Amino acid sequence: MSEIRLHLFQTGSLGCRRQDIYLNQGLGEPFEIPVPWYLVTHPRGHVVIDGGFPAVCSTDPRGHWGPVAEVFEPRVAPGQDCAAQMRAAGFDPADVRTVLLSHLHLDHTGAIGVFPNARHVVQRAALDYALAPDWFCAGAFVRADFDRPGLDWCLLDEAWGDFFDLYGDGVITCIRSPGHTFGHQSFLVRTPRGATLLAIDAADTMDHWEDRALPGAVTSVTEAVRSVAKLRAVAERAQARVVPGHDPALWPRLAQYPAFT
Repeated sequence: MSEIRLHLFQTGSLGCRRQDIYLNQGLGEPFEIPVPWYLVTHPRGHVVIDGGFPAVCSTDPRGHWGPVAEVFEPRVAPGQDCAAQMRAAGFDPADVRTVLLSHLHLDHTGAIGVFPNARHVVQRAALDYALAPDWFCAGAFVRADFDRPGLDWCLLDEAWGDFFDLYGDGVITCIRSPGHTFGHQSFLVRTPRGATLLAIDAADTMDHWEDRALPGAVTSVTEAVRSVAKLRAVAERAQARVVPGHDPALWPRLAQYPAFT
């Protein structure tokens, strides 16, 4: 049986502009953010969270993303995609039973369809919105990543509530945290070493987490701020460390694979 562990990985970085992360700050200023993904080893089947960039972004980002690649630049090398990193680390992709998706933006879809035995768990609102986004958000979605036949979906909706215990054992809890986009979810992961709250893009950086700045990419600023407040209460109750989604200052200081929590 596998021990329950949380591993932090990175699929390169994303070149963008500061205002994409910090609302109305540093207009036009070049900025670069890490693009993480996460692996939870579990006796009932390993879990990949998000997956970073799809593998094609290392070879043909403009062909895959289209014009948006002129604004957002995936800086990722061959072999940095999540499946390749798993194999290099000695994990069998066939052992992945679940892919958890915080949302379906183009820098979070690298695990979709690459693990043969996995179901894909996402909020129904996130998938619905990705299939028909508002014009100002459309560039953030690459439909070919998630609109494909044969995927095993588990769609969470209001009937599941704001908290969904993936395996029913308290190890991984999906937490509805909209604002960055419709149907965004964050994840509380408990291992024998302690609890970690993966805020994902509900809080890109600790500045967002600590209410020092508003996020640059949102469908609702109000929902984004309220989701952070909810997640702070969760983290406090669980005595969890917090990992924001794309913090270029914090991420290098976190223990990444082969370290684990």
